[in-house]
Amino acid sequence: MITAYVPTALRKYTGNAPEISLAAANVRGALDEIKRSHPKLYPSICDETGAVRRHLNLFVNSSHVRDLDGLETRFAEGDVLSIMIAVSGG
Repeated sequence: MITAYVPTALRKYTGNAPEISLAAANVRGALDEIKRSHPKLYPSICDETGAVRRHLNLFVNSSHVRDLDGLETRFAEGDVLSIMIAVSGG
């Protein structure tokens, strides 16, 4: 079981819960579980092809998944998946 941290802007899709528990072996499995258990949250994370939206970053604990094994990044019991909205400015 892992914990997924949901940013404030997306909590309206989780009943305002800041975290959700997921039983998944890797990041892709976590996204699949979100699609099943929180179908209104999923489109805010992934586009219609299943790719993570460009304005979001996914971290496992403190490491960006792109620096690990991408969506195939495996979880250990107790890991935290953080969904972070990218911030940019000029």
